[in-house]
Amino acid sequence: MRRIHTYFIIIALVTGAVNRGLSQEVATPLSMQACMDYALQHNYNIKNSQLDVLIQDAQNKQTLAAAYPHINGKAELDDYLNPQKTFIDASSFPGSTAPEGTIIGFPFAIPYAGTASVSASQLLFDGSVFVAVKARNTLIELSKLNGAVTEETIRYNVYKAYNSLVITYRQYDIIKQSLSFARSLEHDMMVTRDNGLAEKIDVERTSVQVNNLASDSISIGNLLTTSEQMLKYQIGMNLNTPIILTDTALEERKQNTISLLNEAEDYDKVPEYNVLKTSLKLNEYNLMRYHYAGLPALNIFGAMGYNYAADKFSQIMNPTNYAFNSMVGLQLNVAIFNGFLRQNQVTEAKLNIEKSKNSIEYLKQSLDFQAATSRTTVKNNLLQVQSQKRNMELATDVLELAQKKYKAGVGSNLEVTQAQTDLLRAQTNYFSALLDLINAQADLKKALGLLK
Repeated sequence: MRRIHTYFIIIALVTGAVNRGLSQEVATPLSMQACMDYALQHNYNIKNSQLDVLIQDAQNKQTLAAAYPHINGKAELDDYLNPQKTFIDASSFPGSTAPEGTIIGFPFAIPYAGTASVSASQLLFDGSVFVAVKARNTLIELSKLNGAVTEETIRYNVYKAYNSLVITYRQYDIIKQSLSFARSLEHDMMVTRDNGLAEKIDVERTSVQVNNLASDSISIGNLLTTSEQMLKYQIGMNLNTPIILTDTALEERKQNTISLLNEAEDYDKVPEYNVLKTSLKLNEYNLMRYHYAGLPALNIFGAMGYNYAADKFSQIMNPTNYAFNSMVGLQLNVAIFNGFLRQNQVTEAKLNIEKSKNSIEYLKQSLDFQAATSRTTVKNNLLQVQSQKRNMELATDVLELAQKKYKAGVGSNLEVTQAQTDLLRAQTNYFSALLDLINAQADLKKALGLLK
């Protein structure tokens, strides 16, 4: 038995040393809202969603480039080392004395030649580009809405992690108080035994409770560390940063339950719903794009430049060897038949629109179901919290009465030990029910789009 006591004393000393080391650093106070604000700045999923908006903006500008003029420059220098020759019958030349059938080759290319030109083109009308330009703001909106979905998910996770940590702190404080009381009772029992007024079994029974509470204290202490690291992970904070929670009044959040139950449903408050509506709009733009793709596309273009030639490289810069040229034109492209490609693209776009509409209706049903289920869960958990709170109050009264009887010499330590065990169980059940209620509130807020 003394070995067990020594073991827990060593653990307590080590834990105290660690806590003193950590206490030298200034702990960062964190409210619920501060955690959410911190997460929106440091969580990597949030950062990526913000980058997605910038990426979409860059993609939009790439699409918009098709509507701007395109200008290209070109310069070319050719050195005909072995120019291609054209073969003719030498006897066909006037005054030629060559026998008939004498074939000779003549190079028609001058050894040095080249061109320098500038060309430009401007799209006047293209249905596909027109629709793509029109849809660019909707694409940006979709990226932002996807970011809103990510933010809501982060808020939801932070909300649950924060409250879970608060509950764990409460449980840890309770177990420490119970352990302190049990050790005090154990000491009293040992003194009573030494005076011959208590039996050995009474002392050992109290020692067993002390050992169990000490073991539970270590387990909850480890859970506390894990819960704290989970919160830091959710908000993107360094795991070694000491923190202190400031929003610990969970009972005050319970008071907001009634007003939350009376909140009316509004699909437009839910980010996922807005994402699907925007996706439907983009699918409608896609259908429009394929319809417009059947219209002719009109371009205007032009080019100007110089071409030159010389039989010696040193004559390249001779102005008399350069000839100016220019041209302008219109180009009309008409899709006459493409193997029914566009018709099938139109069919696919229409089917995607129907699919988006089905997804919207399905989401509405899901949100209705989630809201109804969460409301029921909140009501049930509210009753559980009230019931467990009453049990905790009764268990507290029983413990106080048992302690008074024990001190007055009309009660046994077994009554006190049992009452202490019952109170600990009632406290654990109460905080477990309170955590279930708060988590159910988070689910209801998420279904109603109220996690802001």
